[in-house]
Amino acid sequence: MSQEQLTVQIGEREYGYPEGTRYLEIAKEHQKDYDAEIILVKRDGKLQELSRVLETSCSLTFVTTRDKEGYDTYTRTAVFILLKAIFDTAGKKYSEKAVIHYSVGNGLYFTIKGMTGISQEFLQRLKEQMNEIIRQDIPISKRSLHTDEAISLFHRHHMYDKEKLFTYRRVSRVNIYSIENFDDYFYGYMAPSTGFLGLYDLVPYDEGFLLLLPARDDLSCIRMPEGRDKLFQVMKASEEWGTKVDIETVADLNERVSREGIRNIMLIQEALQEARISDIAEQIASRGDVRFVLIAGPSSSGKTSFSHRLSIQLMAHGLRPHPIEMDRYFVNREDTPLDENGQKDFEGLGALDVPKFNEDMLALHAGKEVELPRFNFITGKREYNGEVLKLGAEDILVIEGIHGLNDKLSASLPKESKFKIYISALTQLNIDEHNRIPTTDGRLIRRIVRDARTRGYSAQGTIRQWQSVRRGEEKNIFPFQEQADVMFNSALVYELAVLKVYAEPLLFGVDRNSPEYVEAKRLLKFFDYVLPVPGDEVPRNSLLREFIGGSTFPV
Repeated sequence: MSQEQLTVQIGEREYGYPEGTRYLEIAKEHQKDYDAEIILVKRDGKLQELSRVLETSCSLTFVTTRDKEGYDTYTRTAVFILLKAIFDTAGKKYSEKAVIHYSVGNGLYFTIKGMTGISQEFLQRLKEQMNEIIRQDIPISKRSLHTDEAISLFHRHHMYDKEKLFTYRRVSRVNIYSIENFDDYFYGYMAPSTGFLGLYDLVPYDEGFLLLLPARDDLSCIRMPEGRDKLFQVMKASEEWGTKVDIETVADLNERVSREGIRNIMLIQEALQEARISDIAEQIASRGDVRFVLIAGPSSSGKTSFSHRLSIQLMAHGLRPHPIEMDRYFVNREDTPLDENGQKDFEGLGALDVPKFNEDMLALHAGKEVELPRFNFITGKREYNGEVLKLGAEDILVIEGIHGLNDKLSASLPKESKFKIYISALTQLNIDEHNRIPTTDGRLIRRIVRDARTRGYSAQGTIRQWQSVRRGEEKNIFPFQEQADVMFNSALVYELAVLKVYAEPLLFGVDRNSPEYVEAKRLLKFFDYVLPVPGDEVPRNSLLREFIGGSTFPV
């Protein structure tokens, strides 16, 4: 019996393919038109794996490793192949105990519980096995199990994090991926076979090793991350705290919430943050010559609430803090420089009147009286309204802005007068031992909730802008983070449970036919793992209040 011929729209052209044709075969025909490998496909706007087959006439859009969804799939496939290589090389015992922690540049940091001193020789054996798995181009198969079956499977494989995770998930079925005799669960899509993994490397790092991958914007080479030591130590300290209180994964959090509620977890985490803020204030006060506290960090890190809480702690140490927002020093809107796309670049350093900022700060440092500007966002012009400031012996400026760590912003100020703080929400939770929660996901969820509350933005609008926001962070913030005197992690171990209550309805409101729905659907799937918790008991001075509302501070 002949197969029905189906019509497939690709770009502006139509093609005919027999029913049952694998998307992989169609992708191979069109690969020559793309500068990066096709790894997924969108069928009528919905993401599909290349292992799926054509069932109806449709439109297809190819997703490459240069696209976010494709790069995430490439990364996920690399992790799966690594775990399979550990299984083949070191045995089932160690593959079960391999844990993915967090990203370090374009690398992922792994440890293997019970294996101390991971050697270059061991990593070389792993690489040889990974290369063999890639060379064989083994199909990555997927099968659907009832949740109860999956829980039993995870128990047999000693994957207790996954076993616990799915006891709190409401879906009736679970997708299990396999490379030959090695099974695992992953949150997200996979390449159709192991041969899709190209460049990678394994290098020793701290107590474990890094799985290094090429950057999304340059897939042609591998680079060892440089200048990440401070950030790594902050993430490691946060994770160690989670281990001490037995909350390392979403499953651990769910278990604690269902067993004892959220109140104690909230109080402990908030007390820990307050102690850290007090410690930073003490460092500033003990130096004696600090006049400018410069706070910078990526979007939705909680910078405003942090600056208020730090100011209170500075007052407790006998200082008089004065908040100064960097947007006071915006150049007039018509003078804002353009970016590479011809759009006004409001996030670049050129959007600020750097010489005037330095002039005013130097005058304040010298004990002179200065009239501070205000930027009128309606007229797009800087104004002066008689707001004057003069610093006494105990006065200190707390300056919040994305360029605070960039020495070009404050080049004229004496180095000893500056204290730089980098703040970010560095999520310490994993979904399970092999599925991490990117810190960018936590910040995006925060921003979706805040934008809806304070700006009237839809989740769709926030998601649409997010990649532009991320590009600005990569250019203006992350290159300078290691120049900070201290780093502060604003992530709260309980926050996803609270944010779920606010974010889910907003994500359900994203148009199913919009490009943003793919990301909304991914976040909604993630929230399926998390038990919701009402925000009523979140303390009024919590950084989380900056996003859900009800803060003591004017944020």
